[in-house]
Amino acid sequence: MSDRYIPGVPCWVDSPQPDPDAARAFYGDLFGWELEDVMPPESPARYYVARLGGGDVAAVASQPQGEPQPAAWNTYVWVTDADETADKVRAAGGTVIMEPGDIMDAGRMAVFADPQGATFNVWQPKQHRGATVVNEHGAVNFNDLHTRDIAAAAAFYGAVFGWDLLDLGGGHAWALPAYGDFLEQRTPGMRESMAQMGAPERFAEVVASAHVIPDDQPDTPPHWGVTFAVDDADAIAARAAELGGTVLVPPFDAPWVRMTIIRDPQGATFNASKFVPENRAQPQGAAAASGA
Repeated sequence: MSDRYIPGVPCWVDSPQPDPDAARAFYGDLFGWELEDVMPPESPARYYVARLGGGDVAAVASQPQGEPQPAAWNTYVWVTDADETADKVRAAGGTVIMEPGDIMDAGRMAVFADPQGATFNVWQPKQHRGATVVNEHGAVNFNDLHTRDIAAAAAFYGAVFGWDLLDLGGGHAWALPAYGDFLEQRTPGMRESMAQMGAPERFAEVVASAHVIPDDQPDTPPHWGVTFAVDDADAIAARAAELGGTVLVPPFDAPWVRMTIIRDPQGATFNASKFVPENRAQPQGAAAASGA
């Protein structure tokens, strides 16, 4: 099967956690994931790849040895050359947190921060070709940048990945012109179908979302988050609470979706979103802007 991604498109998420086995149990129950540790038997670390129907979705992992970090969900962007991308990040005013390095035979990765401090990873693929299941219940639906300076973010990500910032009227998104062409080739008629549904112009090119952190949230740092698609946001919120998670924002209606914001038992936050076409005219609320 051909690759699902082109350079500049988010392709994977993972969450290093203090107790990866507890995270495995939480997410396995919540989303129905089947998780397999892909690390060598002699390794003390864990890297549980989550699958739905045999297709890779995401991963939960051990944290690197040393000082524990707050649990979070990491976004990986597909690139042709991680080292060249590191040069672009530096030139655009970003920071290289972890220099590019090979992850066995899976691929080559690096960790960067944009000028405002939001961290993200890049993935130069070898054997691991990113998530093969997306936009289904329990799979990634969106990668989301939360920033305080949308114009500065547009300059940085435009220089690094070639993204355009789209104003969707109440929200923003990152668009990559070549991605729309790529998806149209994979699924002929996709653009027409989106237009018939009333999707915003250039929505077929969207690779991620962008949100301005409200001024009334001074303690929220710029960050990348993740939204998982679900069949029932209310049921997911209730089950997350039963499993020891925290519902930070109860389910609410927003444009095109009904969503909730959840913190897992070890502190990683995420959005869970049900696609609701009849909500297309729903006003954008403050809760949506402050998502995970």
